[in-house]
Amino acid sequence: MHSRSASRLSSSGAARRHDASADTAAGKPVAAVREVSANAILRILRMAARHRLSMTLGVACAVIAANFQLLIPRYLGDAVDHAQGLLAQAATDRAVVAAALWSTAILLLGAGAARGVFTMCQNYLGESLGHRIGYELRLAYFEKLQRLSFSYHDRVHSGDLITRGMLDVEGVRRFLENAVFRTITLAVLVGYGGYHVIRLDPLLGALALSFVPVVAWRAAVSRLWLRRTWRELQARLSELTRIMEENLGGIRVVRAFVAQAFELAKFDRTSADAIAMSLRRIDVRYRNGAAMSLAYYAAMGLVLWVGGSRVIEGALSVGALAEFLTFMAILQQPVRQIGMIVNSAARGSISGARVFEVLDIEPAIRDKPDARALVLTHGVVRFEQVDFSYQASGEPLALRGVSFEVGPGRTLGIVGPPGSGKSTIAHLMPRFYDVSAGRITIDGQDIRDVTLESLRSCVGVMQQDTFLFSASIEGNIAYGDPEADEERIADAAESAQLHRFVERLPGRYETLVGERGLTLSGGQRQRLSIARSLLPEPTVIVFDDSTASVDAGTERKIRAALRELGAQRATIIISHRLGSLMHADEIVFLEAGRIVERGTHAQLIALGGRYRALYELQVHGADVQPAPGARPPAGVFAK
Repeated sequence: MHSRSASRLSSSGAARRHDASADTAAGKPVAAVREVSANAILRILRMAARHRLSMTLGVACAVIAANFQLLIPRYLGDAVDHAQGLLAQAATDRAVVAAALWSTAILLLGAGAARGVFTMCQNYLGESLGHRIGYELRLAYFEKLQRLSFSYHDRVHSGDLITRGMLDVEGVRRFLENAVFRTITLAVLVGYGGYHVIRLDPLLGALALSFVPVVAWRAAVSRLWLRRTWRELQARLSELTRIMEENLGGIRVVRAFVAQAFELAKFDRTSADAIAMSLRRIDVRYRNGAAMSLAYYAAMGLVLWVGGSRVIEGALSVGALAEFLTFMAILQQPVRQIGMIVNSAARGSISGARVFEVLDIEPAIRDKPDARALVLTHGVVRFEQVDFSYQASGEPLALRGVSFEVGPGRTLGIVGPPGSGKSTIAHLMPRFYDVSAGRITIDGQDIRDVTLESLRSCVGVMQQDTFLFSASIEGNIAYGDPEADEERIADAAESAQLHRFVERLPGRYETLVGERGLTLSGGQRQRLSIARSLLPEPTVIVFDDSTASVDAGTERKIRAALRELGAQRATIIISHRLGSLMHADEIVFLEAGRIVERGTHAQLIALGGRYRALYELQVHGADVQPAPGARPPAGVFAK
């Protein structure tokens, strides 16, 4: 149910966008932004209309509450005229007068109570509807972030995405809560109430409504300005989120370089820009509110002056004048709320547009319409003349004509200088990105033709940068298979040489791991990450420099355990440390995205090329000269 709701939200936009194009949520043309903003309110209302019962009851309560509110001036005017008539008759019994006053009081009390009940229901329905739409938007937004490709997340800062998912969704919710039903109430009061007073006396009715055009004009002007500035304010708030997120993520670096004053000054500058924009918005809102109130009180003064003159002339009853003045008093509160309605609408349109910008993006990496599940027969991985570029234009290429094959029970080692494309191969295997040319196959099936779920359940990537969730050790290891039993979790930890360490902890596998695993050492985090990748038992295992923080002795034990597990699996080891891949059945040396050398460790040593030079560098140190005719490797490999 949740995914269907989220899918509807995501697919409701008129225009779809590709997350690898230049037209992203991070930097869109002004015309496109205006078009999206213009449609945002309609899309929010269409979302609300899907909750038919709440919308129908909310609109009905708003209309009924407004009509009961309009009865109050009518009852009060009739009561004044009736009381005046009774007082004019000297012989009138006091009991009759008291009964008339009591009946009027009961009518007024009843109308007020009914208006209060229906207003309460309207407010409850508006707030609950806002929360439901906010829930649906947050769910759809978070689901879309899970599906957007790495190419999108590479360009858009997570601070901006967090702001959209929190503050902008809240802006949409506030619009539904504060603006929709209140606008209906105001329309009924001004429309139906205005028709009634104009029918009673066209001149006084026109004077009573004379402030409405002024209010509408000021509301339109302020909405346009608030709508424009709200987007600027949201951008500043996104920047604040980004600065805070980076500061907290790198708090150890900040403390190590005593950069607290610098970070505070950076945060203060952005915060000052945000508060300046907020103050300008407050200034505009309250200036326009003051202009609206002035127009309202000027209109009331005119009604009192003209109506009082007519009462003196005998052309208008005191009760009728009281009805006009009470009607205007009733309009006072809704008029004051116009500023809030305008502000909510301005915020809702921009906030909704910013959320829909993300929801409307089609992931660059997604299943084809006819994609089928990967069918494994042997588990042979093949790269066939693969080219790849991180840039949409295709240049510069990170990989150029890369070809290799690795089957079950065999290990391929990949080595090369920084920037040679080693990690790119690891990213292409589970199809985090699509190749620019050539193809990658598993058992002859192009990975672009199979479902992502089946592919990624088959390919396990142990990445260089480990990330651990704020959960127990057991929860982190079992992340890929939450239904795994304790024995499988312990076996995965044993293979990663982590089990003995966990057994010594007071809470064993229930021990909580801090944010990003900071309560563990670098080697322990990497071993936990290895255990997490091994648990689902993938057919293809890719180690992307995943033992860089593990000592040599532990690495040998991990490698021995993986050798037993890898009898039926294809293994790719990417490392800058030759000791991690010397045992591989084949080693390829990458440079500038090309394979420049390949063979076994012994063959590459005998070749006397780049691999031999790197081997000498790592084994004997930097002072050793490369073998005659050998070309030294580019970059720095190991310390």
